[in-house]
This record gives sequence, C-alpha cells and structure tokens, in this order.
Amino acid sequence: MKNFMDENFLLQTETAQKLYHEHAAKMPIIDYHCHLIPQMVADDYKFKSLTEIWLGGDHYKWRAMRTNGVDERFCTGKDTTDWEKFEKWAETVPYTFRNPLYHWTHLELKTAFGINKILNPQTAREIYDECNEKLAQPEYSARGMMRRYHVEAVCTTDDPIDSLEYHIKTRESGFEVKMLPTWRPDKAMAVEVPADFRAYVEKLAEVSGITISNFDDMITALRKRHDFFAEQGCRLSDHGIEEFYAEDYTDAEIKAIFNKVYGGAELTKEEILKFKSAMLVIFGEMDWEKGWTQQFHYGAIRNNNTRMFKLLGPDTGFDSIGEFTTAKAMAKFLDRLNTNGKLTKTILYNLNPCA
Repeated sequence: MKNFMDENFLLQTETAQKLYHEHAAKMPIIDYHCHLIPQMVADDYKFKSLTEIWLGGDHYKWRAMRTNGVDERFCTGKDTTDWEKFEKWAETVPYTFRNPLYHWTHLELKTAFGINKILNPQTAREIYDECNEKLAQPEYSARGMMRRYHVEAVCTTDDPIDSLEYHIKTRESGFEVKMLPTWRPDKAMAVEVPADFRAYVEKLAEVSGITISNFDDMITALRKRHDFFAEQGCRLSDHGIEEFYAEDYTDAEIKAIFNKVYGGAELTKEEILKFKSAMLVIFGEMDWEKGWTQQFHYGAIRNNNTRMFKLLGPDTGFDSIGEFTTAKAMAKFLDRLNTNGKLTKTILYNLNPCA
C-alpha cells in the first residue's frame, strides 16, 4: 500500500518522479504572483502562532470552516483565542478530504515544519504546540521561511498609489531574495460607485503630484506612477477582472464619462463597460511600452454577500466562480492591442475550470 505522505506524494508515474526529484526539486522558487504582505518581509516578521501564519487572512480555510458549521467568531472573531481558532480548523480538516485544502495542509506541515502526522482533533494540540515552538526560532521568521523554500524572487500585488516603501526597505537591507512590486490598477477603472472612484483619484493625485481635473490628467498621473513602479523593479501588471471588456468607444466618450463619474453622477451599464474597455487598452499599451508582462485574473464574482462585505471587507471568503462568456471579448481586446502593434506578453488565469 502506498503511504499518503511518502516521498512520491502526488507523483503518480515514474516520469513524474524523475522530473521532480532529479530536476524540479532542486530549482528555486520564482513566484510572479503572490499576496505576501511586503511589510512582513521588510520587518522580517516573527509569527506569534501557527494560527496567525496559517489562518490569519486565509479565506479559503475560512470558507471550509463555515461550510462545516463553524461559527464566524472562530474564523474572523476577536473574542476567540488562537488555539480555539486552530482547534476548529483541525476539526474541519478531515472533512476536506479530496479537496486541495487537505493536500495543501499536510504538504505545508511536512515541508515547513517536518511534521508527517495527519491533522485532526486528536493530533491538533501536539501539532499546534510543536509548530509554535519552531515558529519562535529565528529561521521561522518571514525571511527565514523564504530561505527555507529556496525562494529567489517574489512579485507582490500592489496598487498604483502604494508608496512601495517596504520593497525599498527590503532591497536596501541587503536581503538576498528579490521582492518586486506588481502593478494592480483595478481601482483606477472601478467606476461603479462614484464617491469611491473620486476618493481614489484624489489619492492618486496626491501621491503623483499631478492635479487631476479631467481624464487626461488621470492618465498622466497613472503614467507617472507606472514609471515609479518600473524604477522599483516592477516588470509585471496584474488585473483582477470579472470578465474582459471590449466595447467600442471614442476618446470623446471616455472623457465625458470621466467627467460624469468624477462629478458624482451614476453611470449607465454601457458607460461603465466603455470606461473599463478604454482603461484596459491604455494599461496594455503602458505595459507594452516598457516591455512588461500583463496578467489577467478573471472569471470570479466578487463580494456576493453584501452583509459580510460591509462587516469584514473584501477577500474574506465570499467570492464565487462566475459564469461569464469571455472568449469573444478577450479575443477582441487582445486583437485591439495586437492590431496596433502593442500587445505585450500576456498570462491568463481563468478562475472557472469549465471555461
């Protein structure tokens, strides 16, 4: 019988085993899309407990716990201890069997902490205590973990208005692992809520030093920030979109739409789609000019639960797979850039496995 966590875990064929053990296992990690918190790397953060590093902000685990009937206070609550939260996760893990969460959990225990035990209510306490003892050691800090996994470079996810101060601090500290920013301009095209869009544009004006009163001013400010990101080593953009936008539009229409939404007026659905279409093209052209690679994460419906969104904010486990017909619009968008000779290297991530 094949053991669950042996050296060939998930390696089903001789070819897979040869490729992994003789080649892939020796290679460094170059992660071109991640959600690491730059300040933690800059400060070489020391984690207080296994719950903090494993469950803090991990909405995939929270979703599984909620599905298993665990009360919200054990996911995001402030009135429960780290141990109580971890105990509820350990109760949930056996029910994730055949879900990637089950594999990820045990791979992380094995590769990060050298633990081969199966996590369940019976083993929870000993695993929790052993991991916490190790987390207190210097080699288990944020940077220590990156060294443990032979990380060569990571590309974080950063808004155009971000100061990138922690990227700069990390680089100047002499840390051998490269932490580079990635341009994520989603909020610059989020015109659904006029007040939120205006607030964002005002922040953009502040950090760029550009007075913004019209659409051209906003693009000038974004270009200035794009230049700043490039100076800090950025070579990638990243766009979190529900679907691709490829409506026909004129420059005059986009300028009028900006004036309307910046003035506080609600846009029609057609105006929203036209504005997003124009912004995607402009961002694509900016990336082409600098030789960057553009990434698109699409196919998800965001923030389905309005009540929990207002309570907890975004990225807390209430997104879902979307059923969008994206091929036609995606082809039209990419063809627009290509026709003008401005299609840069592109990576597509579809969050719907059926499409």
